[in-house]
Amino acid sequence: MELSLPYALTAELTHRCPLRCPYCSNPRELERRDNELPTGVWLRILEEAAGLGVVQLHLTGGEPLLRADTELLVERARSLDLFVNLITSGIGLTEARLSRLAEAGLDSLQLSLQAPTPSLSDHIAGFQAFDRKRQAAALIRAAGLPLNMNVVLHRRNIGELEAIVGLCLSWGASRLELANTQYYGWALVNREALLPTKEQLKAAEAAFDGLKRRIGKQMELIWVFPDYYAEFPKPCMGGWGRISLTVSPSGKVLPCPAASSIDALTFDSVRDRSLASIWYESAALNSFRGTDWMPEPCRSCDRRFEDFGGCRCQAYLLTGDARQTDPVCRRSPHRGLISDAVAGANEALPAASGCAEAPLSYVYRGTAVQGMSPSSQ
Repeated sequence: MELSLPYALTAELTHRCPLRCPYCSNPRELERRDNELPTGVWLRILEEAAGLGVVQLHLTGGEPLLRADTELLVERARSLDLFVNLITSGIGLTEARLSRLAEAGLDSLQLSLQAPTPSLSDHIAGFQAFDRKRQAAALIRAAGLPLNMNVVLHRRNIGELEAIVGLCLSWGASRLELANTQYYGWALVNREALLPTKEQLKAAEAAFDGLKRRIGKQMELIWVFPDYYAEFPKPCMGGWGRISLTVSPSGKVLPCPAASSIDALTFDSVRDRSLASIWYESAALNSFRGTDWMPEPCRSCDRRFEDFGGCRCQAYLLTGDARQTDPVCRRSPHRGLISDAVAGANEALPAASGCAEAPLSYVYRGTAVQGMSPSSQ
């Protein structure tokens, strides 16, 4: 198999964050601040990533603004001709901080939003964040930077689609990604409380189609369909270790942010090896490249070069074996795991906005983010 070069690097600078979203993609066992990579190692990673062929850098977390060196990393990445995108909750984004980021060469910011009203948004985030997000959006627009927004959709907010889109449009967003929840990490813990019903999804799809026609080119709208209602899985991250890689706060090199959940694999660290040697030689990254690892029905499936067997993390979390066909696939022998979850969601009454028929388990981050000044973190 000819190995392609990675196109994008996701740099998880920290798992610290003021928000406690119950659908968070961070692992259930968060990496501690005292084990985060120092600035010098991140600078080396950026140089190695550029040398490896990476052209896009996504700075994320947790909340990347909790690192005091974010501007320095942006500046170095831009000097290496990387396109730099910052994914943020907006908490801690001041006019002065944004000015420094812009001067460093930041290309794009993606601001998260939980819901269109303060009460529901703050309830989902587990933190009073809505007003700060509104202020952050205004600062981004005033600085002349494009405002990209992201909303994770689920049972609690999917009925608010029209209001979500209207709010983001009024804030001046140029792009809005409506991403239905992917059920791994904390979202899997909260699946019963988050998985929407068929009727909710049908209504949301109809609303999205209408909004896309009405809005036209005013704002780009992206819809990410929920796996559990699909017949076939997505090519997760473009395929395992094919076009992108993630570096965790402690330095583990992963094919995607959720892969650390597969505890049957040992992921190499940039503390010990270069990024290039890990990309080419890592046993973990080579585990699910190509098709030799595939069981039936994947091995002989005409979709094997389209979805690459689906999500290995999802397969592992639901079946206990990362080599299994993604249970989302209608041809999977484990499809019943998905069908049962969907049936359970549709037996319950849809949740009213802000009301829960099943309790949410919020991400526990201890006291690591009390206070938002990076210098105090």
